[in-house]
This record gives sequence, structure tokens and C-alpha cells, in this order.
Amino acid sequence: MRPVFTPWRFDYVSSADKRVDGECIFCRAHASQNDAETLTLWRWENSFALLNRYPYTSGHTMIAPARHESELDALDDATLSEMMVAARTVIRILRSVYHPHGFNVGFNVGEAAGAGIEEHLHLHVVPRWRADTNFISVLGDVRVIPEDLGRTFERLSEALRDDLQGGGVG
Repeated sequence: MRPVFTPWRFDYVSSADKRVDGECIFCRAHASQNDAETLTLWRWENSFALLNRYPYTSGHTMIAPARHESELDALDDATLSEMMVAARTVIRILRSVYHPHGFNVGFNVGEAAGAGIEEHLHLHVVPRWRADTNFISVLGDVRVIPEDLGRTFERLSEALRDDLQGGGVG
């Protein structure tokens, strides 16, 4: 077996159960003024989009309500509608920047459903390519992300800003 060095994963595996000062990572990201540090791409009135720090593919984005909430049925219609419009916007931007062949879009509500952070609901938007599952994913149980997360943040935040400030419909 060959080792695959993924030094960025150490932060995750050594702190997966920890929160910064006990605070939810989504609440911290929404409140932060440092979008590059929190990977926050855009804020709408009731929700916001940020990159997944431990993505399945390049461009893996999450959309979360601004309010700390764990249950889908607790969201008001305005927030839920805004999150869906935000997902549509993110898909449009991902399509223009990365040209994926498709998307996985969905909520994991509760730990049993696969929610890694179950206390703050979030919607995943994962771009997919026909060839994004290769031998290393299948045999090595390893996901290869071909672009640096900082570069992904730069590309997508710039594209969102240009789209939304340039008259694009949210």
C-alpha cells in the first residue's frame, strides 16, 4: 500500500469534534469579517454560502441559514426560499467557472443521515464530473482535490461578486 500525504487533513482529524471557543463553525463564519479565513463566499439577508473546508470535489459549497438552526421544518419560508435561490446561483457560478457535468445538491439532516455538523443545518452543492471517481477513490478510499482551497475561494467569490453585483439575479 502506498501512503498518500494529505497534511491539510490533520487539522480536520485532530479537531473534528471541536468548535472554536465552543461556537458553531457556521455561526462563526457568518459573524466573521474575514471571509477568506472562513471561506465565506457571499451573504444574503437570511443565508450565506461558504466553501466546505474538507470538500468532496473542487467547488464543494455549503449554503446555511444565518440563524443557528438544526431542523429543516424550523426554517421560515423566506429563509428556505432564499437558500434555494442561493443554491441556484451557486450552481450557475460553479457551472461557469468549473464546467462540471452535474451536481449533487442536498441536506443531511441529523447524524444518522450523514450530517457532520448536525447542529446547524446546511445545504451541500457538490459539482461532479464524469471522471471524478477514479482508481484512487475506489481502491484507496482517498479523494484527490486538484485545486488549492484558497484558489477555489478566490475564483468563486470573485465570480459570485461579479454576477450578483453586475445585475445577476440571486
